[in-house]
Parts: sequence; structure tokens; C-alpha cells
Amino acid sequence: MTRDKDFKALVRSRMRRHNESYTTARAALLVGPPSEDRRWRAARREQQLIVARWFDDDQLRALPARRKIRAAVLLEVLSHFVPGSDYPESQVSRRLRRIHPDFACLRRELVGLGYLERSASVYWVCRTPPVRTELERRELPAWEAIWLPAFVAGGTDRIDREAS
Repeated sequence: MTRDKDFKALVRSRMRRHNESYTTARAALLVGPPSEDRRWRAARREQQLIVARWFDDDQLRALPARRKIRAAVLLEVLSHFVPGSDYPESQVSRRLRRIHPDFACLRRELVGLGYLERSASVYWVCRTPPVRTELERRELPAWEAIWLPAFVAGGTDRIDREAS
């Protein structure tokens, strides 16, 4: 009996917090939090949609204004580099120019988000993913936290565009 009473209290608490009906709140609590697999699929799907919307083949149509979309686009751009390799600035510029005419902006954004690091005129893919604050994690695509660690470790390359 106590167990049911405790569960009802949890349901009512969720009803107040989320302004949900009893049935909706109860169903959400019974389902539980999404699994890592579902989070991965959702993040991957979101990334694929962004890439499909903003790229024609490997050509970036425009630079997105929204930070989350821009970061997702930059993750795709980053996949054109090989972790562990050093690139002179001229080579980085050449690679980025093939993607978008404003290669300097792409380069600044890649460095600004911590995807590329530099010393003098030499660039490389970050050796470890950037540490993000809670606010930054909310403003950036979930795909960054999933894909970037594997990419910088050399475990994955381009973002798979085909639906699973």
C-alpha cells in the first residue's frame, strides 16, 4: 500500500511541475528516462537532418545564425579533418574553401568552439573534446557529446548520413 501511495505522490508532483494530466504524468513515470540508445538515435537523426538541410554534397549553402545549428554544421565540417594530424594554415584554408567561400569564418568558428586547436599557424583536431558548462551543453547539439569523443579518439570518421 505504501508503495502505491508513494508512486501517486510522484505522479502528482510531476503533474504540478509539468502541468500534465494524471494519465500523462503516470505514463511518463512508468516509461522512465530514455535509454542511451534512443538518445543516440535521436541525436544522430537530428544531425542528419541538419546536414541534409544545410549541405549540398560537401558544399555548405550558408552559415547558420543559430548557435546549435551552426555547431552541428561545424561538426560536419570537422569530419573533413583527421585527428592526430597537423595542418598548416594554408591547408586548413584550402580544405575549408572547398566547403564554403567564407573559409576564414569557418576556421574561426572551429577554433572558437574548441573543435580545432592552433599554435602559430599550425592547426589540429582537438585531442580531447572541449569541456562544456551546463548552459553550453543545452545550446549545442547533443551529437557533439556523442560523436566528438569517438571522433577525436580516432574511432569514427564522417557522420553517417544514411538512416538506420
